Amino acid sequence: MSGNIYPNLVRVFYTNLQFVGDNVCSHVKGVDIEIFHDVWTAITGLKYTRLRINKGNIGVVEEFNKMRFYKRLTAFIISWMLTPRGNNHSTLSEEDLVLIYCIMHKVKLN
Repeated sequence: MSGNIYPNLVRVFYTNLQFVGDNVCSHVKGVDIEIFHDVWTAITGLKYTRLRINKGNIGVVEEFNKMRFYKRLTAFIISWMLTPRGNNHSTLSEEDLVLIYCIMHKVKLN
């Protein structure tokens, strides 16, 4: 490992991520990590509203559009499976978009 960022360790951190009370906890390479609520909000700049998402309160999130989400999730999965690369599958490249278009319109590909 060299450099300032270790993608594999970041992946392990998020894989093991869980909430314990108001704190974010994880476990990486034998080390327990606990990030307290005030530190997490200061670092991320995210407002903590204590909203827990479950089937009972999905209506609370007014801007939630299930179809738009499914389309983005499908695009992510297609780009992840069909166009493998080292990282950043959340940003679709132009080639990914063309590939998805071809799949949707049954264009034969090589």
